[in-house]
Amino acid sequence: MKRLFLSMLSVAFFATGCAGHFYREEAGRVHLYLKDGRASEVLFASSLDGFELHRTWKADAKTWQFTVPKTAGFRYFYRVDGKILLPDCLYREEDDFGSYNCLYNPAP
Repeated sequence: MKRLFLSMLSVAFFATGCAGHFYREEAGRVHLYLKDGRASEVLFASSLDGFELHRTWKADAKTWQFTVPKTAGFRYFYRVDGKILLPDCLYREEDDFGSYNCLYNPAP
């Protein structure tokens, strides 16, 4: 029953794009997308490398993309036009600064 609930929740997550944010898993990779047509610069930071900022690229006029290796899981956030952005995420955890990070948990 729990597996069915999580599967339904996952479908809802991908269908809504989670308020402009979603990801797609591929063999060995995770493609993360952020929809923001007004942004002029979107940077991605994750716990994979100590939260270094990385430039994303435009997948289309409104969508920014970044790809990372598929791992056991990681924490992440975006910096959009100089301001930290934590999009609506299915999973999140409190960070050391009183805010939150999104959590990526790979499908089993």
